[in-house]
Amino acid sequence: MAALSDKQRILNEIKRTAEANGGVPLGVSRFFQETGIKVTDWEGKFWVRWGDALREAGFEPNQFNAAFETNMLIEKFISFMRELGKFPVGRELKLKRQSDHDFPSANVFSRLGSQQQLAAKIAGYCENREGFEDVIALCKPITERLNNLQQKSDHGSGADPTSGTKDGFVYMGLLKLGREKRYKIGKTILVERRTDQISLQLPEDLELVHAISTDDANGIEDYWHRKH
Repeated sequence: MAALSDKQRILNEIKRTAEANGGVPLGVSRFFQETGIKVTDWEGKFWVRWGDALREAGFEPNQFNAAFETNMLIEKFISFMRELGKFPVGRELKLKRQSDHDFPSANVFSRLGSQQQLAAKIAGYCENREGFEDVIALCKPITERLNNLQQKSDHGSGADPTSGTKDGFVYMGLLKLGREKRYKIGKTILVERRTDQISLQLPEDLELVHAISTDDANGIEDYWHRKH
């Protein structure tokens, strides 16, 4: 009889432990305590998040598990913030993952939203906890950008930093996929934020080649697309 694959073994353990828990699947921490199966045994290999594994095993993740996952990610992010003394960007998250396989992948953090949205979540998490004043201070410059973007949206100057933008930047970035090179052209209000977002979503970083400030980002972007 062929040995079970690692993925099937994890699914079987999810079902077994859920049955022993009255039909309710376990959260990440308790599942590890019961089975010895670590986050790094499945995250980024078989599933992006624990909820995906539970669904494949035939369960619907409950709200407690979802909240637990989010808090676990925030706590790991906070630990890394304190290690760096600043708010990490996409490249730094990838390097951390390479040196520490227990640290979640950058793609996992991206599901918590943009850099500004993540900073707001972290600041909210820390707000009513003692000893997190340093973390709130590191988040403040990032959350202020989000507030500025929302104010611009309220005044009709472009709600989405990547679409409908008139005032802003048009950028060209380079993606190196093995020996293949591809160029990405787009528009945004915040260049660094946008390149970090793209880097989080792709296996390679987006290397910024050029960016120009303009009051007609739509027209300039369209012109660059036609030229390239």
